[in-house]
Amino acid sequence: MSLQKQVMDKMKEAMKAKDTVALQALRAVKSAFLLAKTETGVQAELTEEQEIKIIQKQVKQRKDSAAIFLKQDRQDLAEPELAEIAVLEQFLPEALSEEKIEEVVLATINKLGASGMQDMGKVMGIVSKELAGKADGKTISILVKKNLA
Repeated sequence: MSLQKQVMDKMKEAMKAKDTVALQALRAVKSAFLLAKTETGVQAELTEEQEIKIIQKQVKQRKDSAAIFLKQDRQDLAEPELAEIAVLEQFLPEALSEEKIEEVVLATINKLGASGMQDMGKVMGIVSKELAGKADGKTISILVKKNLA
């Protein structure tokens, strides 16, 4: 079943349960799906990879917002963002642990023979493609820097 269908089913459940937080998060994802479909040059149906990227982007936006609210000591505004993250993360594949990501980074560095920061772009490109949907770019970037330094 496609992620779009799963989102729609969860949206119906949230409406019946009168779960406003889940409903708000799911509507935002549905809107992002529709927006991506209507962009020029995109085929009628989104691939699963595209759907996952859209949901990851929604999760990242909420994490950033929650971090800002917590930094400003606004727990009342951060809580709904964190609740929406929990709703959205159920549609994402399970994230890899930092150790697993580091294994992939080290294997890629060895395979490319990368020796310094000048090779970071090459390593990032390959690792990001390989771990698409399973790890966020920030974590990958930190581990690549650490291992190339």
